[in-house]
Amino acid sequence: MSESNKDVLLKANAAVTRGDNEGFLACCTDDLVWSTVGGETLRGKEAVRAWMVDGYAEPPRFNVRELVAEGDLVVALGDIESKDEQGKPVQNAYSDVWRFREGKMAELRAFVVPVDV
Repeated sequence: MSESNKDVLLKANAAVTRGDNEGFLACCTDDLVWSTVGGETLRGKEAVRAWMVDGYAEPPRFNVRELVAEGDLVVALGDIESKDEQGKPVQNAYSDVWRFREGKMAELRAFVVPVDV
């Protein structure tokens, strides 16, 4: 199961990078809980969909360095590049801790740290 959960996460990240938010959301449960540590918590697929309109207006680019799976958890460690309000690139290191349920992503705890380049 852990390997298939990794595959689902990689598929979901690839969808986000393509700007395919619906493709990403298809990998998630309807009651998805998306928490950014030190930030907001979104509850439900509709809340995440609404956030993605602005939050991922320009798709971010992920560089997944490591994936670790144990039971129903998959942890992704890597870098993410997005754009700020002025369109300037922003570099962050991140660790996403995903909990899966029945083959879909059900809960995210995201740790995002700015990196000076």
